[in-house]
Amino acid sequence: MLPKNARLTDTNDFARATKSGLRVSTQNFIGYLYLNNNENPTLAGLIIGKSVGGSVLRHRTARKIRHVLAEEITKLPAHSLFVIRALNGCASAKTQEEISLIVSKLIKKSSEVKN
Repeated sequence: MLPKNARLTDTNDFARATKSGLRVSTQNFIGYLYLNNNENPTLAGLIIGKSVGGSVLRHRTARKIRHVLAEEITKLPAHSLFVIRALNGCASAKTQEEISLIVSKLIKKSSEVKN
């Protein structure tokens, strides 16, 4: 599971990541990465709206995503904010593959921005 100290919980940080961050999407997910200059650890958050489905389906999706993020968060740049937005139809998605793809694309984009 994603450790509590790695979870993004502040509304302002969510807004910063989704509005000003780098963006990559797949068929079922959108990933945002905001590169921070502070000393906080890399934080990850989820956005799973009601369009995904009922409460049980949303929570099941959140658990799947958090499980994948626990492995992927170490690959992200230090001190960054990472947000995953689940889209309609993500319940049948290959979560591991799509989030890994999003992370690798965002890392590539962030290295291009730095240079």
